[in-house]
Amino acid sequence: MHRRRFLLLPLAAAVAGCGPPNTGTWAPDELVTRAAYVSDRPPIIRLYTMVNNRSGAGAHTSLLINASQQVIFDPAGNVEHPSVPERNDVLFGVTPEFERIYRSAHARETYHVVVMTKPVSAEVAEMALRKVQRAGPVQPAQCTLVTARLLSELPGFESIRPVWFPKRLMEDFGRLPGVRTEKLVEYDDPDKMKAILSYQGPDLTRAP
Repeated sequence: MHRRRFLLLPLAAAVAGCGPPNTGTWAPDELVTRAAYVSDRPPIIRLYTMVNNRSGAGAHTSLLINASQQVIFDPAGNVEHPSVPERNDVLFGVTPEFERIYRSAHARETYHVVVMTKPVSAEVAEMALRKVQRAGPVQPAQCTLVTARLLSELPGFESIRPVWFPKRLMEDFGRLPGVRTEKLVEYDDPDKMKAILSYQGPDLTRAP
């Protein structure tokens, strides 16, 4: 037992790029309802993998789901914006502009982002949306594991393995049929929150 504990320590350290201890956030119903963004584009599941430019190691995993509304599942992440309410790692109100800023903010001097997009049926997208809303809050070092397990339960994603490392999930996802892959490289300020806060979203505190 002691040996097993010893072996798990370096594993946790190697994948601990998913943020500080996660106690959870629960935005009120009114904000979540007002923020909801419904896209007219086809349903998709999009995997983001943040990769360290120096070491080449994967640092974080997150998902965009376009279903009855468009959300980002940012497990154990630390993205915050007043126009994008959060419920236990699910970001609501993900407009195309916020999604662009989200991915650009993670592509910076220290990291690049691999973006993989898979078209899915409306039923699968809705199933994924329900699953991410039940998944959080995700604890540090488990962003990839929780995402991989969640994906593996969806029809058409059964080949996804329950892996800890972001690049291994990226490889599994990339082998799914119909996946389109992009690589985003930028050299902005390493503080991603500066980019996130540049988003000029709706003022949810103002009465409708």
